Amino acid sequence: MARISDLVEDIIKQMIEQNNGLIEITRSELADRVNCVPSQITYVLSTRFTNNQGYMVESRRGGGGWIRIRRVDLATPTRYLMHALNAIGDSLSQHQADVLVRNFIDYDIIVDREARLLLAAVSDRSLNEVDIDRRDRTRMMIFKNMLISLIVK
Repeated sequence: MARISDLVEDIIKQMIEQNNGLIEITRSELADRVNCVPSQITYVLSTRFTNNQGYMVESRRGGGGWIRIRRVDLATPTRYLMHALNAIGDSLSQHQADVLVRNFIDYDIIVDREARLLLAAVSDRSLNEVDIDRRDRTRMMIFKNMLISLIVK
């Protein structure tokens, strides 16, 4: 059975797809639909619908509060990869890499084989010999270099 976070993410993505890349909804409305607490919606939004992942999220809290989620239209795979490159900071966690790669697949930027190679290269298992305090920075450098190689195919 899928985790609640995965379910919320899937529902939001379906809604975005059905509404031409833009939805407006309340946390409580979405929480009722998924049968979870509104804070779970907030968690999913803050971890899976960020600028780095190609989304703009606006929200207003309170009684009449709403959430507006807009998918950033980056017309070509190269532009999308460039956006990702520019959005990645000074380090990259395993989870962040997984999310980015999942988005690349979802938007047909890369194929499954490329995704598996990319994830294998930046996995904690591959970076096991790197000191923990340097691992996320090393992962970021490898990830960015691999993205650059995809751009200059």
